Amino acid sequence: MCTLVICRRPDHAWPLLVAANRDEMIGRPSAAPGRHWPDQPEILGGLDQLAGGSWLALSDTGVLAAMLNRKGTLGPLPGKRSRGELVLDAVQHLSAKDSASALAELDERAFRPFNLIVADTREAFWIRHAGNGPIRVAPVPDGVSMIDSGELNDPASPRIARFRGPFSADLPDPASGDWSGWRLLLATPAPAGRDPGEGLLIRRPDGYGTVSSSLVAIPADPTVPPLWLHADGPPDRVDFQPVATGTTRQARG
Repeated sequence: MCTLVICRRPDHAWPLLVAANRDEMIGRPSAAPGRHWPDQPEILGGLDQLAGGSWLALSDTGVLAAMLNRKGTLGPLPGKRSRGELVLDAVQHLSAKDSASALAELDERAFRPFNLIVADTREAFWIRHAGNGPIRVAPVPDGVSMIDSGELNDPASPRIARFRGPFSADLPDPASGDWSGWRLLLATPAPAGRDPGEGLLIRRPDGYGTVSSSLVAIPADPTVPPLWLHADGPPDRVDFQPVATGTTRQARG
């Protein structure tokens, strides 16, 4: 049950902020964000070493994509393509709008259900494959939104109900490097005695839990490089480290 927080501020110097915890079986091999795909050197992302795709990636043109499994669909399934492939496909487009339009045409039968967020500094979209009908695309509104294994900003989700307000109330300041509020939230477990899924930090006895965490900020000025901080492990135990994002974003066509 991964979690993603996205803050959209179209008129701000930093119009796109993202926080994400990746929850997975601890034994599934992965690599921290980097340029792992020689045939796609313009893509920076975390590498799923089992299937070859990614859960979170950013292109040099400023398109970001993040994949979350829907409830009850953890892991691969024979006859289905890896959902991590879609993250790489999504960031090959010049804009989030172009990406969402292309993904809307996917054959939903080829994939297990998913939530995919695609965003740039101008627009953001939620691509929803619930497993019971065609893929749907909806815009992500301005302000702070959250998504996990269910619906975007679903008040019935204990996690979203608990954390969306605090994320909105304590926005980071990428220019000064102050992410303190969001770092603490990402490292917050469920209250004692409650379902671990009610926290943002998950640690279960069956070996499933939060395996990494990311903070990303993309500036409006294309001459300023994006910021990406990554904790290559549970964020209550592993420090966030800067990811080399490159110099400046390439101009869009």
